[in-house]
Amino acid sequence: MNTTLETTANPLPEDLAFLAERLTSFNDGDVGASERKALAVFVRDEAGAVVAGISGYTAWGWLYVQWLWVDERLRGQHMAGRMLDEAEQEAVARGCNNAWIDTFNPNAAKAYQRQGYRPFGTLADFPVGRSRIFLQKKLA
Repeated sequence: MNTTLETTANPLPEDLAFLAERLTSFNDGDVGASERKALAVFVRDEAGAVVAGISGYTAWGWLYVQWLWVDERLRGQHMAGRMLDEAEQEAVARGCNNAWIDTFNPNAAKAYQRQGYRPFGTLADFPVGRSRIFLQKKLA
């Protein structure tokens, strides 16, 4: 079989979908179906605009919080904690027992620790001058 390597900053959506399908098929056979399902929590203002939110998913009994953002006007009001509580409750309803999140913001890491998350690893200089902190939590 002749092969070529292709590097691109603009992959075709169908190529990404193919990779996802093939890896999902492999993982299903290796460790069982992930039952991956998107999970989002949004906070909206009186006009309906998003002013805070969480985006992630549940899979293999875990909640993964990929993105968490709070508008500057709402920071310091425990909005991250309230959104995490909501996401965790939904994850438990879906059968999840654990959650994980990562950040390179030291203030965010402290907020997550106040919510019961505990560090389990770091990547130094990711980005340069910071450490990416990985945290996990056992859900009720």
